[in-house]
Amino acid sequence: MALLVQKFGGTSVADVERIQAVAARIAASRDEGHELVVVVSAMGHTTDELTGLARAISSNPPQREMDMLLATGEQVSIALLSMALHALGVPAVSMTGTQAGIITESAHGRARILEVRSERLRRLLDAGQVVVVAGFQGTSGGAAGTPEITTLGRGGSDTSAVALAAALGASACEIYTDVPGVLTTDPRKVANAQLMDQVSCDEMLELASLGAAVLHPRAVEIARNYGVPLVVRSSWSDSPGTRLTSGAPRPIGHGGLELGKPVDGAELDADQAVLALSHVPDRPGVAATLFEALGAAGLNVDLIVQATHEGASNDIAFTLAAAERDRAELICREVLLTMGAQLASTADDAGARLSSEAGMAKLSISGAGIMGRPGVAARLFDTLARAGINLRLIATSEVKVSCLVAGHQGSKALRAAAEAFELHDSQLQHNPQTCDLGDPPVRGVALDLGQAQVAVRRVPDRPGTASSVCRALADAGLSLDAIVQSERTHDGTKDMSFTLKREELQRAEQALQPLLLQWPGSHFEQGPAIARVSAVGAGMPCTAGTAARMFRALADAGINIELIATSEIRTSCVVAEADGVRALQAVHEAFGLGGSVQHEAQGTESPAG
Repeated sequence: MALLVQKFGGTSVADVERIQAVAARIAASRDEGHELVVVVSAMGHTTDELTGLARAISSNPPQREMDMLLATGEQVSIALLSMALHALGVPAVSMTGTQAGIITESAHGRARILEVRSERLRRLLDAGQVVVVAGFQGTSGGAAGTPEITTLGRGGSDTSAVALAAALGASACEIYTDVPGVLTTDPRKVANAQLMDQVSCDEMLELASLGAAVLHPRAVEIARNYGVPLVVRSSWSDSPGTRLTSGAPRPIGHGGLELGKPVDGAELDADQAVLALSHVPDRPGVAATLFEALGAAGLNVDLIVQATHEGASNDIAFTLAAAERDRAELICREVLLTMGAQLASTADDAGARLSSEAGMAKLSISGAGIMGRPGVAARLFDTLARAGINLRLIATSEVKVSCLVAGHQGSKALRAAAEAFELHDSQLQHNPQTCDLGDPPVRGVALDLGQAQVAVRRVPDRPGTASSVCRALADAGLSLDAIVQSERTHDGTKDMSFTLKREELQRAEQALQPLLLQWPGSHFEQGPAIARVSAVGAGMPCTAGTAARMFRALADAGINIELIATSEIRTSCVVAEADGVRALQAVHEAFGLGGSVQHEAQGTESPAG
């Protein structure tokens, strides 16, 4: 007999008939001998309707009162579902988040879970009860220790379910939704998107952070951190769905269930080389041609950065093993000449430039939800700046931040990062194996249309610049989705580009203005409307040519790439917003992810629950 936590979203309990169908499914699971904790969202669009009522009363309602209001939606669902179970002869009891022992921090509207006091749940389970818990909510100590209802924010019911599974040591957490599982991309934009049988939590974190709304990143983060077996299944069929792999179960520490250390590992790759091409032609196909030639030569490129540019030219930099530097440089020269790019012979000449440098090292920190915590990247950059370590390249993703530094400073950088994030020796790796050869190079593709691209131009090229920029944004509570540092220099200055949520653009400019005023000639520049298309796969690091296939697909579709940012398991390209859906379709097709079966829209559950 297994202990299961099952979560049903808003569309799964949208009306009486669906609630009765969910009750029948729960009863069948119980008949199989399972102990069950069931987490439910508010019915249908209840959360949206309640929010609408609040906005009709006040344009800026107090967040505490919003929590009081929104928490009522799930209370309706749990009571009705418990009644439906009783009607089937199944003993069941409904519990609010407070009654279930979900203890949160005191931030109304976006509280993170500190702990789950599960004693009452265990007593009810031992008594043979099915426990039906309200998702999306908990309780905090409040002022002077007075209990206060809190809500968890977007994806809160998923987060509640996985947290309960972690605290109870459940055999699995099953997320029931209105799609058959996790699909290779959004089927509303690509009709032949296919079901994935399994996906790693790291891959899912990348996809979820990029807009794959079937699971919220916070829920995946908890599953990854504590080894919770997680399954996404359809509420309407018995198909097995998608299983998320997360490693062995791990105990919950003392720092808070959701507030534990955001960084759980650091690694150093020595003997790296960087090649930088600047002033190359800005047209579709340039990146594809370059990386196809490198892949054809069997050269496996690691990080790739294409920065925003001024004028009709681009800058591209990439890293690979130092032993392959000379061959890569020769290929780059041949490609530039083939494209008709005039190579500059001196720094003052017009034309494309190629430079390379060996003796570099790549420092990376990893952990679930790094980019969802604005201070993590800033803290790493602060630490390296204080140690006098300059950053040659920066690459970021949802689960990793990587920096290219001088090789002789690599060990120093690793030690500094370990101290800053309180990592033990067992959490540090030197020249780690990057992937399992059995992993596919691309498992899914995502599109984010809600992005803005900005640049800070002509900032000082010295230790501390990146940390100052990221710290200013982190102090304003702003998370960056990609950070790219240009290779092009202007009299001791460089450009930095980043993407962030479009609605945060004005706040970002305000946060950076005081800093930029300290650097003569520096300024903030907003780019055109953009979309970001990303390919994600755990096998990407050990599969040469993956990025080139993506770039070629976009070039063949006539889509120009404005910016490139990669991590070990993700390659992201920024394109014009108008080209976003076509870019997604082209990349999905290029990796053969489509099939003949069409699915319902992915991730249409209520975003609040």
